[in-house]
Amino acid sequence: MGSKWRRVKLSLGLNLCAYLPRTTDGDDDGDYHPLPSSERLSDAALLPPSNWENMVRSRTTTPLPSSHCLRLPKSLSKSSSKSSKQTCSICLMKMKQGDGHAIFTAECSHSFHFHCVASHDNQVCPVCRSKWKEIPIRSPGLDPGGWSRNDALMDVAHRLPVPQRNLNQWHIRGPEPGVFNDDESLDHLPVIAESNNTLDNTSDTTIKIETYPEVSTAPRSHSYDDFTILVHLKAAVMAAIRNPSLSGGQVNLLQSRSPRAPVDLVTVLDISGSMSGTKLALLKRAMGFLIQNLGCNDRLSVIAFSSNARRLFPLRRMSAIGQQQALRAVNSVIANGGTNIAEGLRKGAKVMEDRTEKNPVSSIILLSDGQDTVNGVRPNSSYPNYGSLVPISIRSGDNREFQIPVHTFGFGTDHDASLMHSISEISGGTFSFIETETMIQDALAQCIGGLLSVVVQELQVCVECMNPNLCLSSLKAGSYRSHVSADGKTGLIDVGDLYADEERDFLVSVKVPAESSQCETSLLKVKCVYSDPLTKEMTSTESGVVRIQRPKIAGQEEVSIEVDRQRNRFRAADAMVEARTTAEQGDLAGAVSILENCQRVLSETVSAKSRDRLWVALDAELKEMEERMVSRHVYEVSGRAYILSGLSSHSWQRATTRGDSTDGSSLVQAYQTPSMVEMLTQSQAFLLSSPSTQGLLQSLWSQPKPR
Repeated sequence: MGSKWRRVKLSLGLNLCAYLPRTTDGDDDGDYHPLPSSERLSDAALLPPSNWENMVRSRTTTPLPSSHCLRLPKSLSKSSSKSSKQTCSICLMKMKQGDGHAIFTAECSHSFHFHCVASHDNQVCPVCRSKWKEIPIRSPGLDPGGWSRNDALMDVAHRLPVPQRNLNQWHIRGPEPGVFNDDESLDHLPVIAESNNTLDNTSDTTIKIETYPEVSTAPRSHSYDDFTILVHLKAAVMAAIRNPSLSGGQVNLLQSRSPRAPVDLVTVLDISGSMSGTKLALLKRAMGFLIQNLGCNDRLSVIAFSSNARRLFPLRRMSAIGQQQALRAVNSVIANGGTNIAEGLRKGAKVMEDRTEKNPVSSIILLSDGQDTVNGVRPNSSYPNYGSLVPISIRSGDNREFQIPVHTFGFGTDHDASLMHSISEISGGTFSFIETETMIQDALAQCIGGLLSVVVQELQVCVECMNPNLCLSSLKAGSYRSHVSADGKTGLIDVGDLYADEERDFLVSVKVPAESSQCETSLLKVKCVYSDPLTKEMTSTESGVVRIQRPKIAGQEEVSIEVDRQRNRFRAADAMVEARTTAEQGDLAGAVSILENCQRVLSETVSAKSRDRLWVALDAELKEMEERMVSRHVYEVSGRAYILSGLSSHSWQRATTRGDSTDGSSLVQAYQTPSMVEMLTQSQAFLLSSPSTQGLLQSLWSQPKPR
C-alpha cells in the first residue's frame, strides 16, 4: 500500500508545464500558449486518467522542479483541453450534464459547478483570473445536499444539518473588531467524565522513565570526563492512562473513545496569487479534512492572508453547525495579491492572545507556498530579522503561559524555507516541507493526529547527581531548553507537551572519578514533573538510581546500543547543521563531503553492525540530502527545505513531512505516533475513495516504482 500511495502522490504532483492549443470548440485560434507556472500542476492534475499513464512513464526520478516544458501532441492536447472543460477547477470534480449538478459558464468561457461558484463568494475566475460582472447568488439557507459527495469539503457539509441562523454571519465583509475576545464560550461544555477505573495516582502509567548507562561495568581505577547516560521517556496511550489494566487489543478498541484534551487551533492560510487554481482547491480540501476530524469540544479559527490578513471567523466550537459554517467560510476564499506572512501570523497570535477562555491545548498552523513580499525579509538566509515576524506572545521563552507553538508548512519550490523553519523554531513548533501540493492533506493529517492526542503538558525533566564526587558536564536535548546548575549537581530540560505514545531521548554526560574501594558507583536519578491536560493537576514520577559496577579489573564491554543509537542521531543532526551552513556559503561539494564523512562514522558504530532501524533511517536520510545537493538549482528548490525539515524533526524528536516522508514505506519516520499513523491512514483512504484518483491507481499500480 505504501509504495502504491507514493506513486499516486508523485504522479499527481508531476510539475509539468504543458503548451495547450486552443481548439476550434475552445475559444480562440490554434496557437500554442504557455501556461503560467502557478497553473502547471493544475493542468497536469486535471488530465484524464488515460493520459496520466503516459506522463508517469516519462518520469524516472524523484520529481524536481524544472523550467522545461512538455509539448503535448495535438490529440493529447485536445483531450486534456476537453477534460479541463469537464472538470470544475474549484472542487476538482467532474462536470457532466444530467447528473443533478447545474453547470455555470462564466463570461470568460470557463465552466464550474453552479453550487461551487455560488459558494465561491467572489467575482474573479479561479482559472484565468479575469473579473466577472455577474455571478450566481445562493440563498444562505440553501440545502447543501446537492454538493459533490466526493469533495472533502462538500462531503462534510452534505452530512451536516442546516443551521437555523445565518450561515454567512461569520465571514461577513466588514471591519474587524479591535479585540478578538469573541471566542465561543466553553462554560456550557460538560466536564469530560473519567473512566470508573481511573487511578488516583497515574504517575506510574502516564510517563515511563528508563535509563541506560553507556556501559554497565567500568574498572575501578578508571575516571571518565564524559560518561554518557541515556534518559528515555515514553508517554502512555490515552486509553491506557485511564485504565492501565487493559490489554493491547482493548486499548486499540477504546483509543478513539478515550477522553482527550480539547484543542484551540488557529490555521493561518496563504491565499496569495500564486495559490490560484489547484493549489487553493487542494488547500480547501485539506482544510475540509481537518475540520471534519475536530470534535465538538475543539475550537477553530481561520486566518487568510495575501497582501493583508483577515480573520474569516473567530474561535468557534466544531459542532455540526460550527463545522458547516467553517467549511463555507474556507470555501469562500479566493487567491489574489502578495504574501504578507508576518501579518497573517500576527492576526493568528492575536486570536490566541485575546480569547476570553482557553482549551487545554493551543496551537497555530501556518501554510504558505511563497516568500514574504511585504516586510522586506531576505529569503532563504540566516537573516537576523526573521524573529521580528514572530509575535512576542507566541515565542518560546521563560513565560510559558503564553507560548503557542507554530507548526509551519512550506510547499512547492518557491517558499522561504529558512523563514518557515525559523518561525517554528522560535515558537517551539515544527517545520514540514511539502514537496508537492497533493501532499498538503497528508501533512496536515499527521500534524493534527498529534495535536488531538496530547496526554502530558508542562513536562520538565530534572537530573540530579547521586554522588558528591560527580558532576554533570552536559545535557544533549536538541532544541529543548536545558540548564545545568553552577555546581554541576543538577540539570533541567524543559520539554512541554507530549502526544500519546510519544518518546523522548536525552543524553546526559557526567564526570565520573576513579573509585578507591567501592564495588559500584551511584550516578544519577531522573524526575519528571508534568501537568495532566484534563485535570490540570501536577504530577511527578522518578526513576531508580543509575548505578554502574566498579570491579578491580573489567573486561572489554561494548557500548549500550540504546546509547549508541541516540549518539548517532545527534551526530547526524550536527552533520546536517554543518552541511547546511557550508551549502549556504556556496560550497556544495564540501557540504556533500560532510554528510559522507558522517555516514562513514555511523557505519562503524554498534548500531550499524546490528543493522539498527534508526541507523538505517539516518543513513537513508543522509543519502537523500546528498542527492538534493547535486547542483545549486536542486539545492535551492528542494535541498534546503529537506534539510531544515529534517533538522526540525530530529531537534524536537517529532514527526515532520519531508518530501514524501509521510509514505508508510519511508524509513525516516522514527517519530510517528500511532495517532499520527491512524490520521494519515484516514487521510489516504479519504483521498483514494475519490473517483478522480481511481483511474490513476489502475494505470499506475502495474508500473515500476519511481525513485
